[in-house]
Amino acid sequence: MKEISLNKTVYELCNHDPEFIEVMKEIGFVNITKPGMLQSAGRVMTIPKGCRARGVDLNDVVQKIESYGYRVTGHSQKGGKENE
Repeated sequence: MKEISLNKTVYELCNHDPEFIEVMKEIGFVNITKPGMLQSAGRVMTIPKGCRARGVDLNDVVQKIESYGYRVTGHSQKGGKENE
C-alpha cells in the first residue's frame, strides 16, 4: 500500500509518486494539472492547506485518497486536524 503524508508538500508527494497527480485531479484538485502549478504552488502547498484554501473538508479528501488505495498519515480523524 502506498503512503501519503499530509505533512509533505504536494510537489513532494507527486514527485515521489507521479500517479498521485491523477488522484489529486480526480478528487477535485484539478489545478494541479495546470502547467507550472505543481512546480510553483505545489512546492509550498500541503493537502491540508489546499483544503483550507478551497473550503473543502479534509476528512472527505482523506477518505477519497484512501479509496484509491493509499494510506494517509499525519491526520487525526477526531477533529480533522492535521499534524503540521
